[in-house]
Amino acid sequence: MGARRHLAAAALVTVAAVTATVCGVPVGAQAQTGTTQVRTAQLSTGNVSTGPAAAQTSTAAAQVSAGAWKAPSTTLKYGAKGSVVRTLQTRLKQLGYVPGKIDGVYGSGTRSAVYAFQKVQGIKPTSTVSGTTWRGLEKPKAPSVLVPKGKPTRVEVNLTKQIMVLYKGGKRKLISHISSGSGIPYVEWVVWNGKRQKFTGNAKTPTGNYKTTWRVKGWHRSYLGSLYNPIFFNGGIALHGATSVPLYPASHGCVRLPMPVAEILPGLVGTGVPVHVRGKFVR
Repeated sequence: MGARRHLAAAALVTVAAVTATVCGVPVGAQAQTGTTQVRTAQLSTGNVSTGPAAAQTSTAAAQVSAGAWKAPSTTLKYGAKGSVVRTLQTRLKQLGYVPGKIDGVYGSGTRSAVYAFQKVQGIKPTSTVSGTTWRGLEKPKAPSVLVPKGKPTRVEVNLTKQIMVLYKGGKRKLISHISSGSGIPYVEWVVWNGKRQKFTGNAKTPTGNYKTTWRVKGWHRSYLGSLYNPIFFNGGIALHGATSVPLYPASHGCVRLPMPVAEILPGLVGTGVPVHVRGKFVR
């Protein structure tokens, strides 16, 4: 009987994974439903203590050792290759951003990490890395703490700046560019469960305090698109990887993440981790 109950519970989880999702980004036939399990990949970045509220808003320059890193003078654009790109990637990773593989190629992962860094510094996001961004990398500011008295391990989603910050054990572990709900009501006609159906919604990412619940490894198909390595925290709303993470809110309500971030996040965030969503994006 115990084994039967276990199988029944597993079946319910599988059904929930297929039916409860409400957001996603279309990726065609590439998507397929996965199984609910957690990745074990780990991220190696500099850990920065969140400390008291006053210290949390101090610059990362003091935390990483002021004057210890000197920026190149080369202007980099998307698609660039070489040692200067590798220097950029290494610095971003050191500060907790996720450029993907440190390979000297300025691709989409590095661009997303640059976006996140620029938004935290108050620089208008652009894929070009020149004087202002280089100077910021020499003396970087830390992201604002949304919940100063939050749990040591938590996720903070800043809808105003369109960034996500993961704290682990009281230390800042990861900072990512995101794209949240567009806020534009939608009407979608899709073939779901073998028949054409109509789905409507407000495409909002609600603010509030939540906790991570179930997840799927790999591509998960929903009736509004597909989600990569989704970690659900508010009903059918999830943190998930997407092939498109623009510089404006564009999802049906989920929090889209760059693919390099989505690859490692499940290995860093367990079940029951607080997720705090704050702010409002102004177009």
